[in-house]
Amino acid sequence: MYKFAIIGHPLSHSLSNVMHQAAFKQCGLEGTYDVLDTKPEDIVSRIKSLKGNGYNGFNVTIPHKVTVSLFLEQFDDYSNLAGAVNTVKILDDKTLYGYNTDVYGFIEALPKGFSLLNERAAIIGTGGACRAICTGLSTLGIKTIDLYSRNVVNSHEVVSGFRNKFKNTEINLYQTEMLKSLEDYKIVINATPLGMKSFAADISPVSDEVMKTLKDNSLVYDIVYNPIKTEFIKQAAKYNKQYVGGLDMLVLQGARAFEIWTGIMPDFNAMKVAVLENLL
Repeated sequence: MYKFAIIGHPLSHSLSNVMHQAAFKQCGLEGTYDVLDTKPEDIVSRIKSLKGNGYNGFNVTIPHKVTVSLFLEQFDDYSNLAGAVNTVKILDDKTLYGYNTDVYGFIEALPKGFSLLNERAAIIGTGGACRAICTGLSTLGIKTIDLYSRNVVNSHEVVSGFRNKFKNTEINLYQTEMLKSLEDYKIVINATPLGMKSFAADISPVSDEVMKTLKDNSLVYDIVYNPIKTEFIKQAAKYNKQYVGGLDMLVLQGARAFEIWTGIMPDFNAMKVAVLENLL
């Protein structure tokens, strides 16, 4: 009997439970997956509770992806590079091993055969999701990453960290308002909550005029998964641009976490259908 959970705050929107219950069923395993709303001041007691109450592992989401590393003894390469952890395995001796399956999810959701080697990328937003995306892009051999932030001053520390870790990637930081054209980019990624249901559902991070400038062989990638077709994705479709929504990344990172915990890779489609049923 497996016992998993997710910690973060707030968690009212989380679909992790739905996804992992589908994985248990599809793999013929018995297990539970608890949604444990955890405020920053409660993270120490929460992790003690997880270790002491028979949990085998847990997912980590906002705002704990960076701070949770203080409690971990071991890390995988992706979490080391990203400086963030979203999956933790509790070993038999109760030590904690951290992973970043967001990087895996981001990479695996890209269209098959889509190469980013020596290309240029634009990432809109420099929050927590940006860490995994930069790690994924650098792993794929991207040459240049242009980061666009509403608050450039607050983003300097993050960018300095990226430059130290990704020596073969040129990383630039710009004010969001400076994004006037996409013609130089092979991939443009929305790493902000813009377009998210109940947050800014009718807003895209770029205007129609800017979207028109993207080359046809380039890709629009939105990490927002609810709604399935954000305003950003609708714009891309309107101008016949290739696009990837956030749902596949969400499910793929969840499937990889499940594999880390159980040793079994669950069926992607079974998990995706379960999520879709709760979104539609």
